[in-house]
Amino acid sequence: MDYKKKVTMDPSGFVLLSDYVPGVIQEIRYFSTYNFIGDRIDGYEEPCAIITKEAARALKSVANELNVQGYRLKVFDAYRPVCAVKHFVLWGIEDLDLRMKPFFYPELEKQELFIKGYIASQSSHSRGSTVDLTLLDMETGKELNMGSPFDLFSPISHPDYRGITEEQYNNRMILRNAMMRNGFEPIDCEWWHFTLKEEPYPDTYFEFPVSSEYLKKS
Repeated sequence: MDYKKKVTMDPSGFVLLSDYVPGVIQEIRYFSTYNFIGDRIDGYEEPCAIITKEAARALKSVANELNVQGYRLKVFDAYRPVCAVKHFVLWGIEDLDLRMKPFFYPELEKQELFIKGYIASQSSHSRGSTVDLTLLDMETGKELNMGSPFDLFSPISHPDYRGITEEQYNNRMILRNAMMRNGFEPIDCEWWHFTLKEEPYPDTYFEFPVSSEYLKKS
């Protein structure tokens, strides 16, 4: 795909997820330094989840369904600018830094992260309707135990991996089933990753920064 023909800075179809899902917890990992690279990622100017209006509406339905069951949504990433994906790719090709390897890819070499599909050179996140998330137990205030942490690049993180406890597997299915009932599709290597099936911009990639100020100005 030629990014030059498909990339835009126009955020007019996007919203702050918190405006649609007021109770959402946000821990935007690529704004922080606790991610597989170990630095803030290019394009992340604020720790806020931005997403298309259509995906936000669908996530509101997910949140409402799960709230009744005693859970809240916790989001790690949503819209991801093209420049952030380029940051990932350049790190994979050029950067010799392995300081986060023990936490995020202990069993793999960096190049394998791309070969095995854990990191994409063109990400669905850049189309604006993909989200990485987990569930929070409203009673305990803690994340549900999913058997592996977010962004652990390992077979353990595959949604159908059965070498975890029954409770951990069931927790994954609670999230997965609620997301699928409300129009999202999973992928086979990350339990936390979902894309809106009827995404509004299936052929467009976006480059504007993750910034509520940018949304307000546009």
